[in-house]
Amino acid sequence: KWVIVPFDFLKLKNILFDWQTHMAEHHAWNAVFWCNHDQPRVVSRFGDENEYWAQSAKMLGTVIHCLRGTPYVYQGEEIGMTNAGFTSLDQYRDVESINHYHILRARGLHEDSVYDILRVHSRDNARTPMQWDTNAHGGFTTAEPWLSVNPNYTRINAAAQVDDPKSVFSHYRKLIALRKQYDVISYGDFAPLDEMHSSVLAYTRRFQGEQLVVINNFYRTEADWNCPVDLDGFTCLLSNYANPSVQTKLHLRPYESLVLYRAAK
Repeated sequence: KWVIVPFDFLKLKNILFDWQTHMAEHHAWNAVFWCNHDQPRVVSRFGDENEYWAQSAKMLGTVIHCLRGTPYVYQGEEIGMTNAGFTSLDQYRDVESINHYHILRARGLHEDSVYDILRVHSRDNARTPMQWDTNAHGGFTTAEPWLSVNPNYTRINAAAQVDDPKSVFSHYRKLIALRKQYDVISYGDFAPLDEMHSSVLAYTRRFQGEQLVVINNFYRTEADWNCPVDLDGFTCLLSNYANPSVQTKLHLRPYESLVLYRAAK
């Protein structure tokens, strides 16, 4: 845990797909989520905090909310909250993080390197105050909070997103609405697509003739992908880009996600 290495995308896909397929084989039901109080923020972990922040946050939400099972939204995930970026030990409260600061320093790591590791891996990243608005402490409290609010609360906050149809929050609302509207998302089976592709995470859902194809580019680089499913008759229910393309040979933009649907014939 306490080293900085790129995440293993194929291993991540394998874990997600294994849980989906094996739980279904045993007539069990998944709890599907990226975030909880013991994990760093998912958009910082697997997405992009800068140029493609919104696109990657929406893509990660799409991956989870179209899977088989019950999706969970951890506070702040729905507005794309990021890791805290703390720069001094006195900003941390998590005992594990504080202990490993001293362990890593005792092993000879430079202080700057240790802070880099904590900024990536500490679970305090998920425990900072909810960013409600641009008021002091993100509108979370008028007192001094136990953990400092993330400095980006002036840019990333609920008030800025709830009425913005293009926001991360609005994307999550649409994902939740789709699950209620289309039975294939709630009840459909699951099958992975192109499991060994180096940048695309895709899968299908089927239920009583309905079909859903969910396609996600997991990287900030563009990707060409040939969908193994004939997409004739499919329409795009949701994307994180304007003017999405619905065709078998796809050119995916950075972190692009597509939720494609075909009704029962």
